[in-house]
Amino acid sequence: MPAAPSPQFPIQDFDPQEGLKLQTGGQLPHWRQNGATYFVTWRTADSLPKKRVEQWVSERTAWLRSHPEPWDHATVEEYYRLFPDRWEKWLDESEGEALLARPDLREIVENVLVHDDGTNYRLHEFIVMPNHVHVLVTPLDEHPLSDILQEWKLISAHRINEVLNRRGAFWQKESFDHIVRNAESAERFARYIQRNA
Repeated sequence: MPAAPSPQFPIQDFDPQEGLKLQTGGQLPHWRQNGATYFVTWRTADSLPKKRVEQWVSERTAWLRSHPEPWDHATVEEYYRLFPDRWEKWLDESEGEALLARPDLREIVENVLVHDDGTNYRLHEFIVMPNHVHVLVTPLDEHPLSDILQEWKLISAHRINEVLNRRGAFWQKESFDHIVRNAESAERFARYIQRNA
């Protein structure tokens, strides 16, 4: 397969010298840095069985305790193989109702994602899968990623529930996000999203 073209956007490299903000409140930590680009994944509420999620969280917590940072390359590879890669594999099994396979519901999410592109954020790549969404995004100005995600999820859930004549949670509250370290990392995430298209 030929290499995907480089993403058509300037990316500010992650700066380890600049301060990072840690946001907590869910089961996962979320690191923030001004001007950063993020690879974000979130999923429908029914996409993974609760027992599987609890097992994953427990295993990850134990692994992180026994592997303090800084990590060498082999440790980073092990972490990604055991946790983010395994999570993505589970999501790709499309458990649950997989309602976003419906073109009308997928289009609702896509329209919400592109609505404020160029105003509140720069949307570089995205894909709506049957039970989850991947986005490569750079928040602009004073628009925190958490606010952007909340708006995407709130508006799309409301519209989807209207179409389905339902109430209740459509999205899982938690999301996964990674700060994109550099242009090479951005290209890797962009290729991953493009492969899922």
